[in-house]
Amino acid sequence: MIKKNLVQITDFIIHKVGNKYNSTRNVFSDNTLLFEEESYKMMLNFLLKPFLNLTDSYRFTHHADINLNEMNSYSNALFSGEGDFVEISKNIVKHLYEQSNSANIKTGDVIVARFEGIGLNDVVTDAIGIFKIENKIDFFQTYIEGNQIEVIVTEGISPKRLDKGCLIVNTSDGEGKYVFSVDNNTYDAQYWIKNFLQIKLADDIHQQTKNYLALCSAFSDEVIKENLGKKEQSEFLANTIDFFKEHDVVENEEFVQTVFEEEDQIEQFTEFKKEFEAENDIVLRNHFPISPKVVKKEKKAFKTEIILDTNIKIHIDVDAPDAAAYYLERGYDEDKKMKYYKVYYNEEK
Repeated sequence: MIKKNLVQITDFIIHKVGNKYNSTRNVFSDNTLLFEEESYKMMLNFLLKPFLNLTDSYRFTHHADINLNEMNSYSNALFSGEGDFVEISKNIVKHLYEQSNSANIKTGDVIVARFEGIGLNDVVTDAIGIFKIENKIDFFQTYIEGNQIEVIVTEGISPKRLDKGCLIVNTSDGEGKYVFSVDNNTYDAQYWIKNFLQIKLADDIHQQTKNYLALCSAFSDEVIKENLGKKEQSEFLANTIDFFKEHDVVENEEFVQTVFEEEDQIEQFTEFKKEFEAENDIVLRNHFPISPKVVKKEKKAFKTEIILDTNIKIHIDVDAPDAAAYYLERGYDEDKKMKYYKVYYNEEK
């Protein structure tokens, strides 16, 4: 995860990007911007805060040669000191402009910044940030006119929300430089990630953990819930989270032997895993270290609530793997001709 304790902005420039589809033009600055202390602190936080809790990281890609990836080449030139910051920042905006192939692509301000002191994986290094501001807000501004205080409405950038941004960090693993991306205006899924940056998710412990948990969630929905019911689905999901919390590494064989009681369930899961890989174009590792940060984040999306048609909901804590098995019973009442759940407890809370 990104750490900004020691970060400084060493270069900063703002341009405007147009849209070639509707013939709006780019507008370029010729000089970098200097900050007053108060605006500097606000800007630093505005640019980096969205990246501090990200677990997903990306790597540059290209169908022929990674050196032909424009953003990879521009960042290499800036990190090596071979290129002029202002000119390269203009080229970045021109490259972004070329990706505006529909009227849906918004124009906006583009900030290009160079940072020193970025922390990542116990390494302190530099980074390049590209940020696009697509939406501005109206706000009131007061001013003194003679003996009167006047109010006008003006337009500006909200420091609370970054529309689009990426952080290219000057450190690599076996797949290439670390790239982090934020996109809060996903009106075009191809524009920022695929066309402009040309990046793909890294095959690291965070992504491996996320993919395997996504597999388990899908299996619980499409197989366990459909064949056995919501109670069994909740038990499986709780047992899955319990396994990931109690282990440092996932061994696929150990996982299936732990969470499944029947051999036919193991066979179903194994077959479903192959189909899941093919449908999502991913490779699910049979052995990988677990990312606790991803487990903590992804478990919130696990569906362990039983919703009944009698306006009653039963919520099962995903962190309590034995609760549904020990304290929840399901049956059928012959007199009422209705299904029922029986819940055991000691005290109400």
